[in-house]
Amino acid sequence: SKVVVIVSREMGYIADWNVFESEAHRVLLGDPVGTRYTFKYNNAQGQLILKVTDNRTCVMYKTDQRTDMRKLEALTAWMMENMVASDEAQSTSTTK
Repeated sequence: SKVVVIVSREMGYIADWNVFESEAHRVLLGDPVGTRYTFKYNNAQGQLILKVTDNRTCVMYKTDQRTDMRKLEALTAWMMENMVASDEAQSTSTTK
């Protein structure tokens, strides 16, 4: 199986939020059940690191801007909504 990593030149992170968000949406919609979305805060560097992967495609973004928190909240809500909807649809189809 081929692994595709979408990256920028800066240590594998996408530099533009809009590009990251678009790619994260594409990854999730391509495999809603198999997609993982993680984020962590590096306190020493004051950076938030986001990662979306389905084991074939991996997109990453990092920021030290407080203004990106609203964007993170919106993306997280969208991701959770789509993951739950997909999971519910899958469990409904397996119980029939």
